[in-house]
Amino acid sequence: MCGRYATTRTAADLTRLFGAEDETAESLAPDYNLAPTDPAPIVRVDTARDARVLSLARWGLVPPWADDPRTGLKMINARAETLATSRVFAPSFAGKRCIVPADGWYEWVRTDSGKQAYYMTDPAGGLAFAGLWTASRFGLSCTIVTTAAQGELARVHDRMPLLLEPELWAAWLRGPADPELLAPPAPGYLSGLEIRPVGPAVGNVRNDGPELTARLAEPDVQAGLF
Repeated sequence: MCGRYATTRTAADLTRLFGAEDETAESLAPDYNLAPTDPAPIVRVDTARDARVLSLARWGLVPPWADDPRTGLKMINARAETLATSRVFAPSFAGKRCIVPADGWYEWVRTDSGKQAYYMTDPAGGLAFAGLWTASRFGLSCTIVTTAAQGELARVHDRMPLLLEPELWAAWLRGPADPELLAPPAPGYLSGLEIRPVGPAVGNVRNDGPELTARLAEPDVQAGLF
């Protein structure tokens, strides 16, 4: 699953990168510890304007028929293997797909001494998670699509966000709801990701700041993992 991630690029950076119009009203702030129910930046297509827009959406998809926004707490991730037939996610997969910009995401591995946090990131630049969005009386909300972890990432967790390479952005946002869109990224792309041990502070959702993504000083922290 993906239950915590970092997203720190500015609205100006994201609109330029994705060719989108900004509708965040300058309210987008860096978040090194974004958690479920937090506002998350997403890039989606506004059909009325026929344009890509950068929006803020509550993380945890709240279906239009939901009576309580807390329903979204169970909908922070959508499994790629089943979302096309899901009552909750299928309508969004058909016509409300989005990109969730991220710097990286966190996972935890159990060790003899407790739990070790890891931060998965691309040292060469940011990441783009496949996402779904919808609108309800509670506003915009979104979910992150996950798939089976590939390569070295599987040693950290059995799931990972579905990562979109730039050449797939247009098809994900506007193309037909083809199952091929849900294929995992190429091994060559994944090989460029860094799996970085980080400190325990990220485990507390109240903590924020760049120090959360700093590499842990202990040189042998990964000895039992890699």
